[in-house]
Amino acid sequence: MTLASDQNLDPDKLSPISRKMLELRDAVFSEWERRVRSSVKGAGTLSHPILINTLPTLYDNLAEALSPDYPRTSAATATPSVALEHGGERARVTHYEAPAVICEYQILRSTIIDVLRQHQVPISDDEMHIIGSSIDASIREAVTAFTLAQSAFREQFIATLAHDLRSPLAAASTSAQLILRIRDFEKIDGVAQRIINNLGRIDQMIQDLLDTVMFQQGERLSLHPTNFDIAEVVAEVCEQASTVHGPRFETAGTSIKGWWGRDAIKRALENLISNAVKYGAPDTPIRIMFKEYHERMLLSVHNQGNPIPPDQVETVFQAFRRAKAAKAGDQQGWGIGLPYVRSVAESHGGSIDVDSAEERGTTFAIDIPVDSRPFQNSPTL
Repeated sequence: MTLASDQNLDPDKLSPISRKMLELRDAVFSEWERRVRSSVKGAGTLSHPILINTLPTLYDNLAEALSPDYPRTSAATATPSVALEHGGERARVTHYEAPAVICEYQILRSTIIDVLRQHQVPISDDEMHIIGSSIDASIREAVTAFTLAQSAFREQFIATLAHDLRSPLAAASTSAQLILRIRDFEKIDGVAQRIINNLGRIDQMIQDLLDTVMFQQGERLSLHPTNFDIAEVVAEVCEQASTVHGPRFETAGTSIKGWWGRDAIKRALENLISNAVKYGAPDTPIRIMFKEYHERMLLSVHNQGNPIPPDQVETVFQAFRRAKAAKAGDQQGWGIGLPYVRSVAESHGGSIDVDSAEERGTTFAIDIPVDSRPFQNSPTL
């Protein structure tokens, strides 16, 4: 099984070293996890699914890139959103600083090389260059996303704090002005108490600010996680979609029972399928796959059609904004479907990935922990 972000269904077409890398994935990440936990600040307390994050997908993309005839020359080819999402998730869910993100990738590079050599897998200079350049590109993307996420949290926090402070401050100011005009001492007591109460609210907000280390002010969904099988939701959504759009939906996956917000996951999947129908090539299959790996669940929707340009990938996840091709076409929409999907993924402690290219089609993937309960209060972007 490959976890590559393009839903590669035939690993046999890959080169011998690519296939060997896929075989050694678990060995690489077992050693990587050991090294990271012992040397990266903040990693030791992370649960396994949060620590492993989206890196197995990046690893499998890298394995594909080592095949000369495969349409991927780097793990970050065309749409490097795996590394972007990794950096953003590290900012949202962990206590990491930027150097820790960089260190994770550096350890991944050395671990890959060491494990390959331990298993006597020969590596050419060109293959070493692909591994190195892919990791370097991923570091840049991850750190960029990490920095932007932290900046967004600061802006969200400041805006929320300013808004929340204005209400009690305005109430206290109004009450103070009333005192200047009131001559009834009994009424003054009541107005003064309102001032005291509102100033107390302001003081509590400031105290909360001083006590807060992590920015927790991002909007998030109310999930109400329940235990259910994702296969049942996929079947339900595909049946409904087939009634409207015909039998063009293919599914692949086995039973995965986890703790997620059922309504949120269902609506997110509906949005991804609707997006595939709207912007995919007509009369071509739409494939829905779901896999479990390292206590995470990967739910993806693939369609053929025009790819999303690399410089517009982030745009599709921003509310009320769509890719230029979508706006230029005849498809209507507010541009809130994919931002909602991202919100669902992030509210579950995970992220949303997109892989899009002419040769590979377009794949959107929700990558979240199997048990989201510990992470449902994580801030979102």
